[in-house]
Amino acid sequence: MPTSAGDHREIAESYGSDAERYDRTRPRYPEALVERIIAASPGGDVLDVGTGTGIAGLAFRARGCRVLGVEPDARMAAFARRKGLDVEIARFEEWDPAGRDFDAVVAGTVWHWVDPVVGAARAARVLRPRGRLALFWNAFQPAPEVAEALTGAYARAVPDLPFDWRRLNSPDSYASVLAPAADGIRGSAAFGEPEEWRFGWDRVYTREEWLDQVPTFGGHGQLPAGKLDALLDSVGDAVDAMGGSFSMRYSAVVLTAVRTG
Repeated sequence: MPTSAGDHREIAESYGSDAERYDRTRPRYPEALVERIIAASPGGDVLDVGTGTGIAGLAFRARGCRVLGVEPDARMAAFARRKGLDVEIARFEEWDPAGRDFDAVVAGTVWHWVDPVVGAARAARVLRPRGRLALFWNAFQPAPEVAEALTGAYARAVPDLPFDWRRLNSPDSYASVLAPAADGIRGSAAFGEPEEWRFGWDRVYTREEWLDQVPTFGGHGQLPAGKLDALLDSVGDAVDAMGGSFSMRYSAVVLTAVRTG
C-alpha cells in the first residue's frame, strides 16, 4: 500500500473516478447508528464531512435532518447532488462555513483522510453548544475462514500489496484510525471526552457483489489493469471455493464527542 503523503492524497481523491460503483457497492450504515447520533444531538441541522456520493448524508436526511455536505471531489459531489443533497465542493480543512452552524458534524468512513487536529478545530467552530461530532466507519471483521481465503487470494495474485484480511479479525483492528482522531478531539480543548459506540451487523455477498466492491478499496483502483484483473480472478476463485457467497461481519464504529461551552 502507498504510504507517502502524496500517495495518501492521491488515494483519497481516486474514488470519484467511478462514483457510480462506489455508491452501488459500499456498505450503508446501521439504522441504529444514525438514530443514536440524531437522538444525542440538540437538533436536526447536520454537516456531512466528505459526503462522497451521499451514503451517510441521505441516511440522515431520510430521518428528517437538514443536511449540508462538504466534498473535495467534484465528481462525487455531482453524484450526491443528483440524489438531492446540497453539497459544497471543498476540503473540510479549507471550507468556509460563512457564519453557519450545526447541531451535528458527521463523517462516514472519511475522517482518516482529514487532518485530525485541524478537522476537530473546524468542527468545533461550526457546532452549536452541546452539538455533536460523530465520526464513524464500517470496519470489516471477517470470520477466520473468510479472512484466510481472502488473504490467500491476495498473496497469490498481488503479493506486493500488503493486504492481510486476517489482521481485521481483531475488534481493535481500527485502533490506528481511532487513536489520532481521538487525540485531535482532545487537543482542540473544545469537546468533552470522546466516546466509542459500536454496532455489529452482517451482510451476505455473492461472488459478483463482492468483486464489484473490490476496486473501491483503498489503493486497489490504482493497481495496473492487469494486476487488478488477476486479483479479481483470484478473489473470485476464493469465493467460489466458499460456495459462491459468504457472510461478512461488520462492526460500525463511532467516535463521538460533545461540543462544550
